[in-house]
Amino acid sequence: MTGSERQALIESATTQNGQLILNGKALAAIIEAELKARVSAIIEKTGRTPALATIIVGENPASVTYVRMKGRACERIGLEPRRIALPEETTTEELLAKIRELNADPEVCGILLQHPAPKQIDENRCFNEIDPEKDVDGVNAQSYGNVALGGNGFVAATPGGIIRILKEYGIQIEGKEAVVIGRSRILGKPAAMLLLRENATVTVTHTKTADLPQVVRRADIVVACVGKPEFVKAEWIKPGAVLIDAGYNAGNVGDIDLKNAAPLASAYTPVPGGVGPMTICTLMEQTVKAAEKRLEN
Repeated sequence: MTGSERQALIESATTQNGQLILNGKALAAIIEAELKARVSAIIEKTGRTPALATIIVGENPASVTYVRMKGRACERIGLEPRRIALPEETTTEELLAKIRELNADPEVCGILLQHPAPKQIDENRCFNEIDPEKDVDGVNAQSYGNVALGGNGFVAATPGGIIRILKEYGIQIEGKEAVVIGRSRILGKPAAMLLLRENATVTVTHTKTADLPQVVRRADIVVACVGKPEFVKAEWIKPGAVLIDAGYNAGNVGDIDLKNAAPLASAYTPVPGGVGPMTICTLMEQTVKAAEKRLEN
């Protein structure tokens, strides 16, 4: 993103009282325009359209919606959205076989296994079967390890989107105290790792954390990812903190009580329109990177 685009974005997102509304939807639109040009260049050089394969097992309504949104994002930037729908009763071995098939498909540059899978599926085993070169959702243990150790693996999409939002809106991370509420494999833990990589001082909280409100009150940056509507209360927030709400619950409600907490913040992500669009944007960007790398080889 150019300096002028960044400045215009920040100015458009600044409220009258000086707060920044971290509009992920607006930021994603700017990045998607860049990605569309990069995909066009790939197609022109190769004569082939890179594909993102999205595997969905069963018909979980939320998962169906997310897969549809990702498909539309592919279409906007020129990627081929390849949807693989498997029945609810699919076994781990059957899913592993499908992943191996996609690993070997030269047209497929990215593979995404939609979470959550049905209970009989060993998700970790299936995540780890994805070729790290195609793991554009950053869920493979090798990808995670590469990033944790300072390598160039693909990052988990939602945490990667969070870091991009903070950077593009000029939010300082280095030297700040960040509190991550939640420790899931695909969100809380990788978010903490990426914040640490940006030189924040990071605390990860969870169900066993003692006096959670007091821990959160220390934070310059709060990342909420617990999956509970309005779990984080306004009285937990230090004035001037940056609020990143990575939750999405029924009724377009996040994990932070934004109605009461946002006025205390210096910047915050709205729900919807904050973290969600940047999750999909990160997935698209990493698929384009995977396609470009294959072109180089």
